[in-house]
Amino acid sequence: MTAILIHEVGPRDGLQMEKAVVPFERKLEWIRGLAGAGLDVVQVGSFVHPAKVPQMADTDRLFAELRAGPLRAGVVLSGLVLNEKGLERASAAGVGLLCMGVSASETHSRKNTGMAVAEAAARIVAMAKAAMAAGTRVQVSVQSAFGCGYEGAVSEERVLGLVRLYVENGITNVSLADTAGHAVPDAVARMYDNVYALSPGLDCACHFHDTYGLGLANVWAAMRAGVTQVETSVAGLGGCPFTKIAGGNVCTEDFVHMLQRSGQRADVRLEALLAIANDVAAYFGRQMPGKVYKTGPIGAAGVTA
Repeated sequence: MTAILIHEVGPRDGLQMEKAVVPFERKLEWIRGLAGAGLDVVQVGSFVHPAKVPQMADTDRLFAELRAGPLRAGVVLSGLVLNEKGLERASAAGVGLLCMGVSASETHSRKNTGMAVAEAAARIVAMAKAAMAAGTRVQVSVQSAFGCGYEGAVSEERVLGLVRLYVENGITNVSLADTAGHAVPDAVARMYDNVYALSPGLDCACHFHDTYGLGLANVWAAMRAGVTQVETSVAGLGGCPFTKIAGGNVCTEDFVHMLQRSGQRADVRLEALLAIANDVAAYFGRQMPGKVYKTGPIGAAGVTA
């Protein structure tokens, strides 16, 4: 397999479901720690209205502080935008990778953005093209790509239609997001095969939720199909507040542990990720979905293969 880029989404997707707002300094410490551990991209937050997602109210301030340093050289800071106002804020903040997307589910789209799929798609494509014209890196996604908690199955052609729209507009960094956690490995492999058939030059990412325990299996299937970017969340935090049953993301440290057991990404400091996961669990006062922060990695003292 090609070397895998790890996109940490915990500070955004991981925290947006939490009722207890994490203080600015604690969040800043986690983000710096994740970047320092060797992850390639860290998603700092989303540029949304603070009344809708209070956890994201400090996103602009976080970017300002992080850009002032210190931060590991080479790490990219990403941010999510949903509309033109968010794009203006993200541009002013100096976001390194702009993430935006459209749901393949009409119900999820309306709950998440207040727009029908067609309207959301037109606006996102226009925003992506404007951002790229200004020299900013952009990743677009198809949300609810493998099913919807409200509608159930989502047709593969609807997903491919959105990817086709991106490709036709020159947008080639595309992520498929399993917002509801409905994906199974066979469907994942088939979907990515069909996506790459649309345009072999696509730079594809995957974003899986572990709602039904298939997160890592789905990631593995995506990697086997050629995906080179994987979005994960420290401690397995996360879940979309606008889906019916919210499940956490694939856990970053569990994924890194799997990669390293497979001979990849020895450069990532797993012990640093485990320390952050333990701190996240301590802060929220509960066990997190992640496994390896509780068991310890194979090969550590007292843990044998």
